[in-house]
Amino acid sequence: MDAAQDATLLHTVADGVATVVISHPAKRNAMTAAMWRALPELLAGLADDPAVRTLVLTGAGATFCAGADISSLTGDAGEAGDAGADDPRALAVAAEEALAAFPKPTLAAIRGFCVGGGSQLAAACDLRFAEEGASFGVTPAKLGIVYPASSTRRLAGLVGPAWAKYLLFSAELIGAETALRAGFLNELLPAGQLDKRVAEFTRILASRSQLTQAAAKEFTDGRTDRDAYWQGRAATGEDTAEGVAAFLERRAPRFTWTP
Repeated sequence: MDAAQDATLLHTVADGVATVVISHPAKRNAMTAAMWRALPELLAGLADDPAVRTLVLTGAGATFCAGADISSLTGDAGEAGDAGADDPRALAVAAEEALAAFPKPTLAAIRGFCVGGGSQLAAACDLRFAEEGASFGVTPAKLGIVYPASSTRRLAGLVGPAWAKYLLFSAELIGAETALRAGFLNELLPAGQLDKRVAEFTRILASRSQLTQAAAKEFTDGRTDRDAYWQGRAATGEDTAEGVAAFLERRAPRFTWTP
């Protein structure tokens, strides 16, 4: 089978959790131009689905994402028109920004290589959990590519300027323990424990108030001009009343607000 034809984004929705799987096994789940192009539309549909309360991004098999499939971006992989008028960097940035703007909590579940465009996507998620043995790198310096300003700022916001410069200047890979220490990862799990922990944690996320989560996501992402808006939504909505009632009645809350 043509490697380009075997490259796709898969998704499922179950128990409030949407799972998006980067699948391109022939090239360690490298993102083709068609995959970059498809991701924003896929995310838009999931954002509008009231059954979705949180989203997990992961890779098929033992690898998260080894970056961009350079052959497809230069038109060598047989994807007709893929490299045509679209700027490959613009496609990746548009996909990254769509992921960062997803209105519900997002979590990258990482095994194996998380490199280049893979790190770009992982950084755009709200949270990042990884399995021991994973490797991380931001590699444009190996190709003479200028890393996008928005991606650079997002990376620096996660790991700080010193680590961002280390990764961007050297294009060297770092191990999962170093990524955890640098602040790129939220949790590092023993081998075989990633799926269990992600399932457990997303159940927690799906049970919490989406009103609280949506406001917190805006504020932590730097938009602080809508504090009055969110306080008004809390005052007039049902989540606050439900949360207080559930606490007093010693039961699990049943939050109903949706973005």
